[in-house]
Amino acid sequence: DDTEEALRTRLVTYHKNVEGIVGFYEPILRHVRGQQSEDYKTNVATIRRQIGSMIDNLRNGPPHVIISGAPGSGKGTQCEFIVQKYGVVHISTGDLLRDEVKRGTPLGKKAHEFMSKGELVPDDVVIGMVKNKLEEKAVAEKGVLLDGFPRTAEQARALDEIGFKADTFLLLDVPDSVLVERITGRRSDPVTGKIYHMKFNPPPNDPEVLARLIHRKDDTEEALRTRLVTYHKNVKGILGFYKPILHNVNGERVSDYKTNVSLIQEDILASIDQGRHGGHSQNPSFTHKKKK
Repeated sequence: DDTEEALRTRLVTYHKNVEGIVGFYEPILRHVRGQQSEDYKTNVATIRRQIGSMIDNLRNGPPHVIISGAPGSGKGTQCEFIVQKYGVVHISTGDLLRDEVKRGTPLGKKAHEFMSKGELVPDDVVIGMVKNKLEEKAVAEKGVLLDGFPRTAEQARALDEIGFKADTFLLLDVPDSVLVERITGRRSDPVTGKIYHMKFNPPPNDPEVLARLIHRKDDTEEALRTRLVTYHKNVKGILGFYKPILHNVNGERVSDYKTNVSLIQEDILASIDQGRHGGHSQNPSFTHKKKK
């Protein structure tokens, strides 16, 4: 029965049967794409990870995480880890803005008016984009990681007003002196988009790669210290909103880069699991508040 003809006959029966039962399980139905990589082991590992996240989310509720960290704190690396581990929807306002502008949405057009002049996009426009993203079905099923948002007290209040409830707030804590060393040694590859550090996470010893690395203009010590003043001011303004779910994560445990990243990830896993099992995660992550 492993011939193509026999298989196609069996598939007709299978699809018919599946169509007849999925309606009974719509609230807990999750779709898993069974072919995500041509490499067999990679494909199996990816599917296993996704199935594990789906089962965990259905049992414990999907994670609703906010992460904040200064430039050079390793936030980007940890966001990748959280998305891979939990399968959450990653919401970064920078990515949202670029996507909305590219698609020419009403909010994207509003944002473009300010961005084209080099001005900051107003909070109401950014909040509108985040709100729309939070309403997507994928967020309800998979959970969400808010990356660097909210940045200000106004944004935190707006999130509360639209009914968003997080269960974990991760604050990556790294001394400013360490951030300066990390940032000034940072180089980016314009071809792959990867970010390296000449000391802690050096690029491959490839003349072609080394020749095209870029040192961004805002990766100087002077520019960073200006950004840090703004960052610390903004963080102090929002921590009061999230004290019950705040987890300070030491972002500089050891000097070895890989060991440090691994230790931080252990802390992050423990913090997220504590937040989910602490009662918050059983509530919907996003609910509309009724107008009075």
